[in-house]
Amino acid sequence: MKFQVSKQDKKVYGTINLPASKSIANRALIIHALSYSPYEIQNLSDSDDTKVLKKVLESNTNLFDIGHAGTAMRFLTAFLSQIVGEWVVTGSERMKQRPIKVLVDALNELGAKIEYVENEGFPPLRIFGSHLKGKILELDGSISSQYISALLMIAPTLEDGLTLRLKNRITSRSYIEMTLKLMKQFGVDAIFKGNEIRIPQQPYKPIEYTVEGDWSGASYWYEILSLADEGEIKLPNLHLISLQGDCNIAPWFKPFGVESELYDGGIIIRKTANIQPKKLNLDFLENPDIAQTMAVLCVMKGVPFHFTGLETLKIKETNRIAALQNELAKFGAQLTEPQHGELAWDGSLPFKKQEVPFISTYHDHRMALAFAPAAFFGTVEIDDAMVVTKSYPAYYEDLKLVGFEVKEA
Repeated sequence: MKFQVSKQDKKVYGTINLPASKSIANRALIIHALSYSPYEIQNLSDSDDTKVLKKVLESNTNLFDIGHAGTAMRFLTAFLSQIVGEWVVTGSERMKQRPIKVLVDALNELGAKIEYVENEGFPPLRIFGSHLKGKILELDGSISSQYISALLMIAPTLEDGLTLRLKNRITSRSYIEMTLKLMKQFGVDAIFKGNEIRIPQQPYKPIEYTVEGDWSGASYWYEILSLADEGEIKLPNLHLISLQGDCNIAPWFKPFGVESELYDGGIIIRKTANIQPKKLNLDFLENPDIAQTMAVLCVMKGVPFHFTGLETLKIKETNRIAALQNELAKFGAQLTEPQHGELAWDGSLPFKKQEVPFISTYHDHRMALAFAPAAFFGTVEIDDAMVVTKSYPAYYEDLKLVGFEVKEA
């Protein structure tokens, strides 16, 4: 399905009920299952990833197709490895290209028996769930934090618990800390000192839990206000102090004239000045999911940039470095990759801008979410537009609420 998105003016006012945090919801579902909780999780995300994970956890079959849901693949691989039985987990063609060997090797070291059904190092997986015994594991800290979180969540259920020693620079530390803080709310104590995480064997405690709004989803509204001439957006159920590491991005938008203010029940973001930086240098080590938001914003505003800390972007739903280079070229920009994990733009526009840029999303929700606000500068057409259901199903309806026009192309 292709959508055309346009905006007749540069004013944005409204109240947006963001989706619940997918990152928190998915972790809460796994921990909820491990705690044998009788309570329903409140305000559960309606994203595809969360729906898939919930369906698997409530299923009575042993064959699971998780589609594009990378979080579900990683979390379930660890979860099922210590649930007695034989399980097969598969996914989309793209999922079969996403590496999982690091996690499988770690689990097999703990006594799991996991086999590759097709290609070595990649899904689908056949998992023979059994009793696992913890030990000291060394892992490269620069791998996806989802591998580490998957191991941490099952750690207290292992005989003797688990100690992880993370070598090299830790990527997305904020997501690891989110996992540990959420585990703490369910009664599990952990020690995270330096590059070592130690979790003794202990039970989870069932609790009533409500999922907060999604900060990654909020980033697109910060982008929208940064591109607008004037506006104010109220975001209920969002907190400036949050389990989500992406809450730290609020100051990133101040140089674009966007301020954040607490109110009872959420935050208000408003455009207070029409300003922009001469150049933007940002490290995305802790916030890689915001890279597309900022890259599109900078090109639309003509702000040269140099981004670092993007080492994990090539193994996301698509190679996000290449995807950004391809799609922003349609607006005239030539992005470069100075080194692995970096993305830069010198502010020049050597290519001819397409009259109506046609945005390929590469089955990646964040491509559609980040590029739709470019409609401030002329109509954009988005291919596979409903890929946004992976994390933000109501996105286009929310755009309409603040004056964007969205129609099928």
